[in-house]
Amino acid sequence: MKKVVSAFLLACTAIAVSTGVSMAQDAKLAPISDYVTSDVKPWLNDPVVIEAIKAQNAANANLAQGDIDALDKKWRAEVDGSDHSMIDGVLGNALSKFLQEKKAASNGKIAEIFVMDAKGLNVGQSDPTSDYWQGDEGKFQKSFGAGKDAVFVDDIEKDESTQALQSQASVTISDEKGTPIGAITVGVNVDAL
Repeated sequence: MKKVVSAFLLACTAIAVSTGVSMAQDAKLAPISDYVTSDVKPWLNDPVVIEAIKAQNAANANLAQGDIDALDKKWRAEVDGSDHSMIDGVLGNALSKFLQEKKAASNGKIAEIFVMDAKGLNVGQSDPTSDYWQGDEGKFQKSFGAGKDAVFVDDIEKDESTQALQSQASVTISDEKGTPIGAITVGVNVDAL
């Protein structure tokens, strides 16, 4: 009987410890989720966001994985190279201008913003990303891949270039009918919240 009680107490302690860690992490991420809900979600249904995603979804409807990989490879080459035509094309579009304005208006709370289509390809962004295809990453899979109204807040990490604590929050973007069409990732500067 002592062994059963000891095993039970040990299991309860393990559950309490693991729950406490989870609750502590949730408490750290809650302000980020709250900020995204109150300050970002309201502009996700702006026509410039919705129409840009819809247009790219239509243009990319028939892309196969090999096509996506080729686009991503081209983007990555441009990041390190002198030809930035693909990157400049995305950074110069109306959605990117909109996102740049939202970042500027955040008073330092937003470090970066990028919007993805239904395949996880960049549609618009405030700053150049290191890759073009986000579809293989948690930020896309745990937002768009999780369906309507999904919000995924990633762990807080120190940004090496700015030394600021940041987290990426990703949200599914739906059209006026409520159908998921893409996602947004917002790099939140935790120190500024």
